[in-house]
Amino acid sequence: MYDWANSAFATTIMTALFPAFYSLVAAANLDKTTASSYWAFTNTIAMLVIALAAPVLGAISDHSATRKKFLFGFAAMGIVATTSMIAIGNGMWFYASLVYIFGRIGFSGANIFYDSLLPHVARPKEIDQVSANGYAYGYLGGGILLLINLTMIMKPHLFGISDKTWASKISFCTVAAWWLVFSIPIIKNVTEPKSLTTSTNNTNPIKAGFQSLNRTFKEIRKFKELVKFLIAFWLYNDGIGTIIVMAVIFGTEIGIGEAHLIGAILMVQFAGIPFTVLFGRLPKKLGTKNSIILTLAVYTIISVLGYFTQTAFHFWLLAILVATVQGGAQTLSRSMFASMIPKSRSAEFFGFYSVSSKFSGIIGPLIFGLVGQLTGSSRLSILSIIIFFVSGTLVLTTVNHKKGIEAAAGE
Repeated sequence: MYDWANSAFATTIMTALFPAFYSLVAAANLDKTTASSYWAFTNTIAMLVIALAAPVLGAISDHSATRKKFLFGFAAMGIVATTSMIAIGNGMWFYASLVYIFGRIGFSGANIFYDSLLPHVARPKEIDQVSANGYAYGYLGGGILLLINLTMIMKPHLFGISDKTWASKISFCTVAAWWLVFSIPIIKNVTEPKSLTTSTNNTNPIKAGFQSLNRTFKEIRKFKELVKFLIAFWLYNDGIGTIIVMAVIFGTEIGIGEAHLIGAILMVQFAGIPFTVLFGRLPKKLGTKNSIILTLAVYTIISVLGYFTQTAFHFWLLAILVATVQGGAQTLSRSMFASMIPKSRSAEFFGFYSVSSKFSGIIGPLIFGLVGQLTGSSRLSILSIIIFFVSGTLVLTTVNHKKGIEAAAGE
């Protein structure tokens, strides 16, 4: 249910409504390519902050049994920041970037501790399917709220709202409310895993967290397959994350109508549900690694086609392709990683996982923004991210999943 809760932010704020709102309202005083680049740089800053903090936070929470407290603390930050978006006016791109940065930090920070609960609530043989089901719930929950918000924006007078701008602002507030209400089940019902601190070890949790982090760096050679997977994930997730946060603002730049942009993203939310569930079962036949490689091949095709996108039809076609693989790539990456880490240090290791995903969230949008600024168009920006999918696939092929699981079990 927390996937259901926070996916409202992922769909409405990160992907569908806020990027277009940023370009058309907050950055109304900027040209479209500059607005796209500033949006890319905004995402880069947000990911840099959380990437630097993630491993330490994870280690601290393992030693103090505070995963859920950290989860709700970061979620609260994101909820407050999302609510603050109602104050954005024409030309207020700096303020819009600032509140988005705090919202994205809250969203991503909470996910570190949410993901770290996965090996504690699912048995090893269930981990792929449980992870996939979570993403499927996220697609459904995020899609339902996005549908409501889209209706508000297209028909504001049906809701007693004066115009589309205010309908967008109110939509941001509905995201905050949705996120808050549907976070209650995980806070109330999921048991906090035990702390690593024992009766003979009364070390301060913060000090213990840094000690644990230092130990992880020293012992990482024991998890060679895990390290290779993290490098691969860092590379290919860069491409995936860039597509997610830049798709709508890219479509706005090339002149695709708002209804088509948001409608296509909405379609991804619902079409992605069965494909995510399918990919949760596919590893039983292809293996987890090969299933991820399949998704990356499709993403490479998406990047090539993105360069040639001209019409709304083209954008819808790309959205359909994204729907087939987005959930699969993310859920199988999460479950593959979870299967290769020591269970008792899950938050600490998911901190490293988060670092990989967040540092990838830095480089991809940064390159996208720089290429757009240098060339005056974002078409080459889309094409440039192919390198992340290709290089990530090459590294992933070297990972021995079975050895990685055995190394984790020996801890």
